[in-house]
Amino acid sequence: MVIAIAVIGEEKERLLAELGVRDSKLLTPSRREVVRAQMEKLLDFYSLRVVEPREIDEAVSRGGLNLLEAKVICELVRRALEKTPLGVVYVDSPDPKPERFGSLLSQMLGGSVRVVARNGADRDFAIVAAASILAKTERDRLVEQLKRLYGDFGSGYPSDPRTREFAEKWLREHGEPPPFARKSWSTWSSLRKKESLERFLV
Repeated sequence: MVIAIAVIGEEKERLLAELGVRDSKLLTPSRREVVRAQMEKLLDFYSLRVVEPREIDEAVSRGGLNLLEAKVICELVRRALEKTPLGVVYVDSPDPKPERFGSLLSQMLGGSVRVVARNGADRDFAIVAAASILAKTERDRLVEQLKRLYGDFGSGYPSDPRTREFAEKWLREHGEPPPFARKSWSTWSSLRKKESLERFLV
């Protein structure tokens, strides 16, 4: 998982729309890369944090993936505050109750900045869309690196048939998830159940 922060002054924010900045899911991979290159010259500050699979597994085992995301977001905000002043931070909330996630962030940041958390914030705020483009392009690059090592596993999302096919084959051949995958991914348990059932039926 990749989380990003992007910072821009109000006087330049309108320029993001002119660059074609919008929800990263609405842009093709090649277009995202073009927009990212242009954004990097425009933004006052940006930073990325790759969250490793082991961190996610630990968070899930403790029942707090949202808390992990909050900690990483606060880490990025503090990193930004060292370089540039921030008046307000807009956040795409992973919590279906964004006010709860926003309150958590405000508390963790000690009220140093105003936090606006919203579901689908990358559709509502250009600066959040900019951060989503940074995160998505970084993830795409990491995925391509991993494919060179492990073969084509598709997008890495459970809805992708190629990803599920790769996961099923890997599990059958190695008995455990690949080192780059989070073990808490629910798809692994469903694939294990499927394999056990197939063996039983055979």
